[in-house]
Amino acid sequence: MFEPGGPSFVELVRQGLSSTVHGYDLLAPKFDHTPFRTPDDVLGRVVEHLRPFGPFGHALDLCCGTGAGAGAIRPLCERVTGIDFSEGMLAQARERLGDDPSVQWRHGDVFETDLGGDYDLVVCFGALGHIPPLEQPQLLRRVRGVLREGGRFVFVTHTVPPWTSAARWAAEVFNATMRVRNALIKPEFIMYYLDFCLGDALPRLEAAGLEPTVVPLGLARAPRFYIVDAKAV
Repeated sequence: MFEPGGPSFVELVRQGLSSTVHGYDLLAPKFDHTPFRTPDDVLGRVVEHLRPFGPFGHALDLCCGTGAGAGAIRPLCERVTGIDFSEGMLAQARERLGDDPSVQWRHGDVFETDLGGDYDLVVCFGALGHIPPLEQPQLLRRVRGVLREGGRFVFVTHTVPPWTSAARWAAEVFNATMRVRNALIKPEFIMYYLDFCLGDALPRLEAAGLEPTVVPLGLARAPRFYIVDAKAV
């Protein structure tokens, strides 16, 4: 499941029993050696989708983690700002991209931090499961508020797997485990699957003033995954 250098089972348990922020601070040095980081081939597909629409001026990577997404879109943009609530993850991002003057890292909660504005592009990779469903409309309103007219919000999601699939059962068991954990242990660790799947995402985007286009990701190993490119209208 993990590459060499990834976290041990004990380290994962310790992370899961921490708060969301502290858990990612703990995981940060080994995060890129886990399946939780968006794979390079997925990032590459997003870059190829975006290339005909670029170059972009200023881009924002929401919940940027260790900077893999920011690094992938950097060649398409004049400037990139990455924001994350974990100082540990940002430390890894700074190490990944070095002293590139066109990339800025900001520490903060995406709901509470001034995100600036007039972005040409906003991306979010693999972090929407950390946003509770009741807070997702607020996040999308924030995204629409910082995008210039015609700017794009781009992310990857998937359709809900059928009940006959192992993936569906694995996600449901994981979600149930996390709900029990969060009911019994405080502070909570927010991480759920199936909360921002394609069918849920599209009407929420439209309600926030974002006009979505859906493009198959195009990877044989991920037939249910799609790139969502939502334009600010």
